Amino acid sequence: MPLRRRRPLLRAAAVGGGAYAMGKRHAEQSVQEAPTQAPAASPPQGGGQGLSSADMERLQQLARLHVEGVLTNEELAAQKARILG
Repeated sequence: MPLRRRRPLLRAAAVGGGAYAMGKRHAEQSVQEAPTQAPAASPPQGGGQGLSSADMERLQQLARLHVEGVLTNEELAAQKARILG
């Protein structure tokens, strides 16, 4: 009886090990393909004078979202224009 049980366990171990290896490989490739440094949002015109700290925080948050790929270039430009007036 142990031989009948051992084979399915070995098969499951082989499948699980293969899945783990492929997942790890995929994760490593994702890290390598990610850009090391994405362009940040350009500073506002006039050196940031006249902007509140809430506006500056919102611009920084938009830049982070853009770097993460949540916002496209067009969406970022539209939001910056809205904040900067």
